[in-house]
Amino acid sequence: MEQIVFYILSSMILIFSVLTVTSRKILRAAVYLLFVLLGSAGLFFMLNFYFLAAVQLTVYAGGIIVLIIFSIMLTSMVNDKLESVGIKKRIFSFIAVAAGAVICILTILNTKFPPVSEIENDGSVRNIGLRLLSTGENGYALPFEVISILLLAAMVGAIIIARREKVN
Repeated sequence: MEQIVFYILSSMILIFSVLTVTSRKILRAAVYLLFVLLGSAGLFFMLNFYFLAAVQLTVYAGGIIVLIIFSIMLTSMVNDKLESVGIKKRIFSFIAVAAGAVICILTILNTKFPPVSEIENDGSVRNIGLRLLSTGENGYALPFEVISILLLAAMVGAIIIARREKVN
């Protein structure tokens, strides 16, 4: 049963990812992105990473998508279509995607993954707080800072796209 759910979530993520980047209507692209983020949260739940799943749902699916949709609605660009992509951009995009896929596949194949033993995890509030503030091993402060920069860049990009001037 887990494999069936995994394949459903994986296909959902792949299909909606492609729809997100190929949709010419920006509001639809934001909704498709919401489904991608929900599918990712589902994978985190399957892996028993409940904290990451909760963060995925609240921060990304809940907060960021709502902000993107509000910025689209506030700029009244709901029915506008994005410009069609030229052949030059398609070729460079394909090359970038292929290079990224090759790098990811080679990295995964060349990495030695040591077996993981069950580690007793102290789930106390104090331990979670110390890990959230730590920048060392098993700390979460640095990843949260990197994610905050990524979210800021995503919001600026969404506002720029939504505020784009009409060409007459």
